[in-house]
Amino acid sequence: MEPSLVKSAERAVRILETLAASPVKLNLSELQQRVGYPRSSLHALMRTLLELKWIEADEVRSAYGIGPHALLTGTAYLDKDPALPLAQETLEDLRAEIGRTVHFARRDDAHVLYLASRESREVHHVIPRVGRRLPAHVTALGQVLLAELTDDEVAALLPSPLSPITDNTIVDLAVLTAELDRVRTRGWAFEHEQGTPGVACVACAVDYRIPATDAISCSMPSDLPPGEVEKITEAVVRHTRKLSATLRREGIR
Repeated sequence: MEPSLVKSAERAVRILETLAASPVKLNLSELQQRVGYPRSSLHALMRTLLELKWIEADEVRSAYGIGPHALLTGTAYLDKDPALPLAQETLEDLRAEIGRTVHFARRDDAHVLYLASRESREVHHVIPRVGRRLPAHVTALGQVLLAELTDDEVAALLPSPLSPITDNTIVDLAVLTAELDRVRTRGWAFEHEQGTPGVACVACAVDYRIPATDAISCSMPSDLPPGEVEKITEAVVRHTRKLSATLRREGIR
């Protein structure tokens, strides 16, 4: 049975999520079109969120975006996560060994949420990933965490149809299910240009929880030779398993 939600609280959260997901500020008409709330209710909620600094407006209050108090709450989540400091140390060690961009992420229902990243030193234009949320089926991080679930759990979790991000994105559930079987067998996931053209990614689950909720990945150019991909995969698996053992030993759940 679906939980009973408080309407005003749900609407406030949906507004924040919508503004956070938009790359640009939205005016009231654009926001109303996306959330579908009555204009009178939307006005009242926006005034409250603006006063509490959860959202902010331009000088003439014609467009709105996420506010500074949303950042404070997000930062508090990271600060209070006991696994994150150890995961960040692992990312530092992994990047030092392989020289590539590495990530630590957590599954959030049918998405993955990036909690930490270390960019390759060869990257000149750094795109912040922390706080970014992507569909699980398009990323190696998401696929290795979906593989922790049963096929029935995956089918119930994912939207239908699956949305493509690139021409290589898996959008057929049967094809994805077969890929998840391969992930379970070998213990790591690999995707090739499914999320970003020109980029491949390998990921391994951090299995200190059952089922695992976190994973570490490495992004790399999609044209790397197989031998280099194999070396990167071995390093990702080795560092991730070491992190898993440390978290279990420390009693972190």
